[in-house]
Amino acid sequence: MKKQLAILSVASIMILSGCGNNAAPAPNNQPNQSQETIDQGMNHGNMDHANMDHSSSGEIPNGLKEASNPTYKVGSQAIIKSDHMEGMNGATATIVGAYDTTAYAISYTPTTGGPRVTNHKWIIHQEIKDAGTEPFKPGTEVIVQAEHMKGMNGVTATIDSAQPTTVYMVDYTPTTGGEIVRNHKWVTESELSAK
Repeated sequence: MKKQLAILSVASIMILSGCGNNAAPAPNNQPNQSQETIDQGMNHGNMDHANMDHSSSGEIPNGLKEASNPTYKVGSQAIIKSDHMEGMNGATATIVGAYDTTAYAISYTPTTGGPRVTNHKWIIHQEIKDAGTEPFKPGTEVIVQAEHMKGMNGVTATIDSAQPTTVYMVDYTPTTGGEIVRNHKWVTESELSAK
């Protein structure tokens, strides 16, 4: 009986040691997985999340006119159907401002360096240097006068797409939790739905 207990004890120690050895690499793997996530985060979508100034002062560019009859009135609520940033899609937005303009998706290389940002949504016509009155066509190079992300202000960007629309400045609480985002610029009308 003592011999069986001794064997059982040794076997238990070996099993526990084996589990310990197998468990030890797991924490070492987690940084690798996190690094992989960070590496994947260098794409446009996650770059927005990391570097976008989620909240703003609420100042609007010169020449931007309030929408005369927006679908979503200032003070009303709507559901965001956009994933510009983590926690945005499905969030309830409170409309802070509604403006008629042209919204542009752009591609550019940040002034701070790093990978090229592609199809960034959105800047608006009034955030382009010397914009004039006519909308820009896709493929046009423009100088951006907005700091939605670090390294954006002053860059030469290429217009990827342009759409005349009502844009909204919104407050929302991310679905992922965290503090309320205030005066977020911009969400287009097609990216909102009735609550």
